[in-house]
Parts: sequence; structure tokens; C-alpha cells
Amino acid sequence: MNVVLWVLQILLALLFLAAGVAKSTMPKDRLQPRLPYVEDFSQGQMRAIGVVELLAAIGLVLPWATGIAPVLTPLAAAGLAVTMVLAAAVHRRRKEPMTVNLVLLAMTVIVAVGRF
Repeated sequence: MNVVLWVLQILLALLFLAAGVAKSTMPKDRLQPRLPYVEDFSQGQMRAIGVVELLAAIGLVLPWATGIAPVLTPLAAAGLAVTMVLAAAVHRRRKEPMTVNLVLLAMTVIVAVGRF
């Protein structure tokens, strides 16, 4: 089970690291073609979401790997699970597919439960 959790943690960290970098550094107009939902948010909100994703990506791996405050890893996963529920709600409101959000939600819940 430990190997499965590590694989999920690393995969989630890479995905959220990439998403966080894009959202926290790119202007909205460059994100719009790939992420049409950004029109619902201000530039500041998108940057804040990106920073949250960056911090969570770090929190998924670093605390558990170093043994320093390892409780932060399941907390990061739980925080991302909440983020995915909110993201799914945005997509549902916009009548967009929620498949990716639900898969990421399942992965984050598995990590959170497995590491608590």
C-alpha cells in the first residue's frame, strides 16, 4: 500500500505543480484557450488558486519524504480534495465535464485516508 500511496502522491504533485505554475504565472488571456473557466475568476483569484496548488503539491511529498511534520501530507491531500469538489462545482455550473476533477478527487481522498 505504501508504494501505491507514493505513486499517487508523486503523480498528484506533478499534476498540481504544473497547474499551479501555469495559474500563478500566466495572465488570464493566455490561460483562457486551455482553461475556459478562468473567465469566471479575476487574475488575483487565479494566481491564488495557483499558489494553493503549488503549496499543496509540495505538501504532498516533502513532509512525508523528510519525516518533518508528516501530518502535513494528508492535510495537503485533504485540502486538494476540497479544491477538487469546488472545481467540480464550477464545471457543473458551466455545464462542462467534471471527469478529471472527480478522478483527482478520488486520488486525493485515497492519499489523505492512506496517510492519516
